Amino acid sequence: MVLMTPPPVPSPPEPSPSPLILDAEGQPRSRLYGDIYFSTEDGLAESRAVFLQGCGLPDRWAGRSRFTVGELGFGTGLNILALLDLWRRARPSGGRLHIFSIEAHPLSAEAAAGVLGAWPELSDLTDLLISRWPGQATGFHRIDLPELDATLDLAVMEVGAALSAWTGQADAWFLDGFSPALNPQMWRAEVLELVAARTAPGGRLATFTVAGAVRRGLETQGLVVAKRPGHGRKRERLEAWREDAPVEAATAPRVAVIGAGIAGAAMARALRLGGAEVEVFDAGGPGHGASGNPAALVTPRLDAGLGPLAGLFAQALARARSLYSGVPGALLDRGVMQLARQPKDPGRFAAIAGSGLFDPGTVELAGSAEVRRWTGEAEVEGLAQHGALVVRPQAILSAWLGETRREALVAISPSEGGWALEGTDNKVLWRGDVVVVCAGAGTSRLVRSAPLQPVRGQISIAPGLASRAAAWGGYVAQAPEGLVFGATHDRDDEATDLRASDHERNLATLGEALPDLARQAAGASLAGRASVRAVTPDRLPLAGLAAAGTKGLYLLSGLGSRGFCLAPLLAEHVAAQILGTASPLPADVAGLIDPDRFRRRALRREGRSPD
Repeated sequence: MVLMTPPPVPSPPEPSPSPLILDAEGQPRSRLYGDIYFSTEDGLAESRAVFLQGCGLPDRWAGRSRFTVGELGFGTGLNILALLDLWRRARPSGGRLHIFSIEAHPLSAEAAAGVLGAWPELSDLTDLLISRWPGQATGFHRIDLPELDATLDLAVMEVGAALSAWTGQADAWFLDGFSPALNPQMWRAEVLELVAARTAPGGRLATFTVAGAVRRGLETQGLVVAKRPGHGRKRERLEAWREDAPVEAATAPRVAVIGAGIAGAAMARALRLGGAEVEVFDAGGPGHGASGNPAALVTPRLDAGLGPLAGLFAQALARARSLYSGVPGALLDRGVMQLARQPKDPGRFAAIAGSGLFDPGTVELAGSAEVRRWTGEAEVEGLAQHGALVVRPQAILSAWLGETRREALVAISPSEGGWALEGTDNKVLWRGDVVVVCAGAGTSRLVRSAPLQPVRGQISIAPGLASRAAAWGGYVAQAPEGLVFGATHDRDDEATDLRASDHERNLATLGEALPDLARQAAGASLAGRASVRAVTPDRLPLAGLAAAGTKGLYLLSGLGSRGFCLAPLLAEHVAAQILGTASPLPADVAGLIDPDRFRRRALRREGRSPD
């Protein structure tokens, strides 16, 4: 047996100066804007008076099954702690709280913890939030707080971009940017217009400032605005509101999820968390398809374009890492080394590592010496993906699927305002409100509009060998069964027989990058597994409503070889569409994976409007 010594953990990059400094009086102050985050004497009391009372809480969430709060200026998280404290004491039975906050200059967890300790009465909530503190990478970050039936989405980006990207509507807004005189960008008319457009019927807004430009900006958007007595040294504050009545959320639906691989498992988890009644169907049982390998890499597609596509994969990786870390027995290894194979690769790697799309220290350039320490032999440059994982698929499927109905499905058909699943002999197996098809290559047999191509892949397993995870076009990873490597990639081949010729192809691919390891694997008695993945014409997933105008039929498919990276985040996106809640995805990213994109593109090519 060959055992590779794990490489030393690289030194993290020098951190940039914290946005937060303590002034001569010990007050937390912004290095960038010169204003205080809050007063350590009465900051909590001010949050409660200005924002909680100003938005009519807790009365306005009484009897509501869902309530959404938006915030401009996450800062130290003090307002959110005050909100969570009130929510845990006065939340409605069965209610769920969704929070969307924006912060262009995020603090580290250590910096926030250092000043939030001023309120020991909130220490348990502070510890909870700090332990799950959102990352500092550009983009959206989701934080689960199941202990409180709450979810926090933080957008780390400029306020206008964040509001444009968010697809939700808030029942209450905390407008808590730094002073309009010091931070006018946060209060410009375009921002207030976006806030108003994302305010739910009956929604309320609250802020500490009574600046004339802010008052007029809110009134211009059709909101009723009123001054209220201020808190502490501030004589006045503002409240604003929509005069229409709130709209109650629809009853949680009955949902059938078709497919018991990682897409179906992630879908079942996200829907149940949102209160839906879920049944999972798969004739072959959990993991019988492409999700049944003994190990899976959780790595992003590396896109040096650094646009929305790169953002999708960076966000998906962070979300998958967060969720899999909480599944007992799921993690086999942390870190995957991407090996340079083309002359342009080091430049691509440098652009990706310096992009800001990944949290500091999770993606770093690796010189040839570090790559050799990692792999034991390769002497090329690389990209050390410290945030990537190797996972045990079965552990995740077992944790998230629940009971799976092993019945063969023949058709999905409309039925009594919802949908029915039909088995053999026209037998109706299920009726309900929503169907989500997560059947991989089998998706197009049930939803003919899904443009999917089957791709056969065979992995090889060498018992008794071990290696750190690496990828280069092929890949190698460690599993309890031995060294997993491969995989073949054969389009339009749906057979799952094990082929000696494919073992030879996998050995050749391994030998291109790690020839010493390939020679050892060639002497082993190789086992293996073949399965079929599904890809779309543009190699991006299908996640959302199956087709325009088709109410209640959704897809989560076409994940290709990135299923374990993409599925957790994309399932939450589809679940949000089904449940009528805010998606964790920015709007431009959601458009990339909309199943209806191919029809819209075809219409545009013909010069016709897609809408």
